[in-house]
Amino acid sequence: MRIAFVDGGTYYHHATFNDPALRGTFDLNIHAPELVHADLSQVDCLYVASRQNPVDLIAARQAIADFLAAGKLVVALGETRPDLWLDGVQWRPGETNFWWWLEPGADSGLRVGDAHHGLFARIGLADATWHRHGDLATPPGAVSVVDTLEGRSVLYDDAVSGPGRRIVATLDPCYHHGSYFMPAASRFLHGFLPWLKAGAPARR
Repeated sequence: MRIAFVDGGTYYHHATFNDPALRGTFDLNIHAPELVHADLSQVDCLYVASRQNPVDLIAARQAIADFLAAGKLVVALGETRPDLWLDGVQWRPGETNFWWWLEPGADSGLRVGDAHHGLFARIGLADATWHRHGDLATPPGAVSVVDTLEGRSVLYDDAVSGPGRRIVATLDPCYHHGSYFMPAASRFLHGFLPWLKAGAPARR
């Protein structure tokens, strides 16, 4: 799969994109404000890195819709407000407990959704567990990969809501990996990105 990294211009995007262990995943870097005019004909996947200004993504909403209409894949990670630029995304904000594991009897509140999803050939639940920035309603027919105890999702795979495929998450791995803390976020990327590069197989 040919992947374009949508880059908001932050230090953590730069660090993630240029990490020697990950750099081979990406075929193109697109500065987010330039996405609206970018030539996307040579890529199969838009990887919208976590924690960036949604204003740039809203401006590119039609370009993203056209990309999906061509049967391609959009990955929308946490803190990018995909509910504002991807049709059908229902995101709900929530209080973020950054250090929940320090509490006695701590429980992240996350559970495996579909244990047979292809991503779980590369990662385990612990690799997707640090904290979450809100949660998502899984669209009818889509697959929640990581569930919340409340019956919502923090990562889902949607190939049914419209043309193309959407992988949407409230996790922010690029921020933590590029900030050099939160080892689970780095483990997530070291599994998620090779899975994506291999075509993001939906089943194990």
